[in-house]
Order: sequence, then C-alpha cells, then structure tokens
Amino acid sequence: MSTIKTRYLVIGGGIAGVTCVETLAILHPEEKLVIITASSLVKNVSNVSFYAKTVVKFDVKDTEASSLLKIHPNLKIVYDSVKYLDTKNKIAVTDDNVSIQYDVVCICTGGIPRLISDSNKFNRILGIRDTDSVKDFQEKLKDGRRMVIVGNGGIASEIVHATQGIQKVWVIRDDYISATFVDPGAAEFFQDTFRNKSEENKDTTILRRHIFSEDDTVVSINKNLKSAALGPDWYRKLENVKNASGEQELEIIYKVEVESVEEVNEQEFALNIKLTNGRTIQCDFVISATGVEPAVNFSCDESLKRGFDGGLAVDEFQETSIKDVFAAGDVASATWQHAPHWFQLRLWTQARQMAGMAAKAMHARITNETVLQDFCFELFTHCTTLFGYRVVLLGKYNGQGLGNDYEILLRTTPRHEYIKFVLQNGRLQGAILIGETDLEEMCENLILDQIDLTPFGDDILNPDIDIDDYFD
Repeated sequence: MSTIKTRYLVIGGGIAGVTCVETLAILHPEEKLVIITASSLVKNVSNVSFYAKTVVKFDVKDTEASSLLKIHPNLKIVYDSVKYLDTKNKIAVTDDNVSIQYDVVCICTGGIPRLISDSNKFNRILGIRDTDSVKDFQEKLKDGRRMVIVGNGGIASEIVHATQGIQKVWVIRDDYISATFVDPGAAEFFQDTFRNKSEENKDTTILRRHIFSEDDTVVSINKNLKSAALGPDWYRKLENVKNASGEQELEIIYKVEVESVEEVNEQEFALNIKLTNGRTIQCDFVISATGVEPAVNFSCDESLKRGFDGGLAVDEFQETSIKDVFAAGDVASATWQHAPHWFQLRLWTQARQMAGMAAKAMHARITNETVLQDFCFELFTHCTTLFGYRVVLLGKYNGQGLGNDYEILLRTTPRHEYIKFVLQNGRLQGAILIGETDLEEMCENLILDQIDLTPFGDDILNPDIDIDDYFD
C-alpha cells in the first residue's frame, strides 16, 4: 500500500472540488495539495460575469483534470475513489488501497441523480443532472421518436427547450412548469416560448400588485386592472406545440408521477410508462431529472453528523461534526443559522460559494488565522438560463418562509421580460428577474439594505420611470 502525505486533501472533481483547489492555489500555493477524482474530466468554471456583488453568471464545462496542475504547482492528482476515511489518524484510503495522509480534508463528492423507480432495470431510463449533457442526449436521441421527461427543475426545463426533432412528453408533479425555480406567473411567461404565434406583441406591459391570502391563491388588490389573478387553472390554457408538419411536438402532463415502467419488445415503442392518473405513455427513452441526493459513498471511522436531507452537516465555515473535516457542494447540508435572505439549494452557484468558503477556512486552520464567513451567504442568488432567457433569482424570490404576509409586485412584457418583486412591510425580500432587466444590482442593494419602498408605491416597476435613479 503506497502512502502520500499532503497538507490539504480534496475529494471530488466537481464544481466544489475544483473551486476548492483553485482557491487554495491562490491562498497557499507553496503547500502540498492532493485531489482525488474518479474521472479524468473535472468541472471547470469559465466566462465568469458579475451582475452585482453577489450575482454571478458563469459557464461550466468538462476539462482534463491535468489542467489543474497549471494553477497549483504542488498539486497531485489521484484518479480513484475514496472508500474509507480514518479521521482519527487523518488518513484517506482509496479503492486501489492508496493511503493519503492529510492535515485538513474537504469532501466534495457531490450528489447522485435521484432516479425514478425501476430505473436500475432499464438502460433506456437515463439519469441526468448536468446541463452540459443536454447536447450528449441530443446525439443519443437522434434516432428516437418520442421521449418522456420526468422532473420539473432547471435541467428538465432545459432539456425540453434544447431538444428538437423528437416528440416530448413532460411529466411533472406540480401544476406549472419549472416550479423548482419560478412561480406560476413566470411559468406562464415561459410558455410563450412553446407557442407558435405569428404575431409578436412586445409592446403590452402589464403592471400588477398581488397579495397572498390565507388559502395561498393569488388575489388582485387593484380591482380596476383587467389583469385578474392567475387562478389555479391558468396552465390549462397551454397549447400543445406542433412542429412544421403539424405533428404535436410537446405535451405537458401536470400533477402526476410515474407509477411503473415496463419494457415491451413487440410494440412500436420500447417502453410503456404508466402514470399515477392511470394513463400509459409509450416511448423510446425516459429522461429522469428529478434532483439529486448527497453522495456519501465511503465509510468513516466516526459517524459524521447528517442534515435533515441526508447531507453532511456543516457549520458556517463548512466544517463537519469532526474537526479538520470540511465538506462543500451537493454533499453538504448547511446547518448553521442562515442569514434572513439566504437558504440552501443544491445548485452549481452554491457549490462554488461553499467550496470557496471551505478553502478559506482550511487555510485559516493551517495558518492559525481568523476567518469570517463570506459575504455571499448574506443573500441567496442564482443566475441561469431557462428557455433562452436570462433568469436571476434573489433572496426569498418565491416568498420562502414569509407565510402569507407579503405582497407581489409584477411587471411582464410578453416574450421580453418578467419582473417580480416580493415585498413585506414595504421592504423588498426577494425578486425574480427574467430577461435583460439590468435590475440585479438595484435589487441586491434593496434587499440587503431593507429600504422602505412604501413611498414609491407601484412606481418601483413603472416602465416609464427609471427606478435606478432613485437609488444611485
């Protein structure tokens, strides 16, 4: 059994693992660092753009792990998986019986796709959690005629948007699309992407103010506005998309889940998908994009405390219940007392933030310095692309944790922008910005500073007023 000695050890080659390595390369390049990755390809962040202090957009691509050697002169890459962690003696043992002795370790093993039931029996059920692999699926599905997409997050939404030339049946358990990220109003805005309409109406701007009542239905305050509350059945207006030859290309089935999957050899399609509403869908493939579970795929000499979601419980410095063992990304569960406008969602954005914090804390432990939690944990932010639109989520963008005591101010211009402000006691608590709104920095400041916006009324989102001028 060979033994490697290192100051820092990082386990995992995803966004969290690579970010941890990159941050340590800046903080402590003279010290030895080992990264253990099961694949020769690791996730690399590029094209980083700042829309505000905490709002960051970046691309994620696969790159050769060896490229990390350029940024860290004392890095060693071990292509393997960890099977046992001896935290008492600070030794990690890999599947190939390589022992790595460390001073501090960061576990970045990520998450594994939460596949639909029976998925292990069929190679036609494809688990996906990377938007990068949407293109790979396009290649695999070239010969397919119909696929079923299960899930309602960003990845499922992107697959629906990105794949062409195949019939798609989108199975979701919610009553509107993209429910992981957006509200019913934004989902209605996205539906214009699906519709084949010859007329473009980009001039109509609707300004609405809504308040949530006790039964969680949306009620309009401004009774004189013709834009009524969305109502529970708004999604039934969705028109099924048809392609140029008149064939139906997309069908969305709401409030339903997959009950069973059956493989059939003598029929036109290879799979029968039975849904909980009693309907059976025939298809060539199923894409399961129903989220991830923390991947704790090794044993440990001492039990690591878990969060309610099964992840490794970490404090505000990303340290687990065992000293000198840190964790970041999808494998970690944020169990510290959160800032008022921050919460955990397993996203690449947060994997990058948590790993950067872990690296700073690991470096501080070795150098006996004091470190403070990063400012990015003051405000939840996420920047992504859905259906071809830029989407920025800030704070409690869906009223998370606010109960029924909040207002919604909404401005939408069809096929151009969707802006939603969540206000409580006249102060901005969260926002959804879809399209090129250029309001990210203003919203960030308004949420963090908790300025009373009551004097401005609906003018906050009046399209004829440049609200940025108020807060320069």
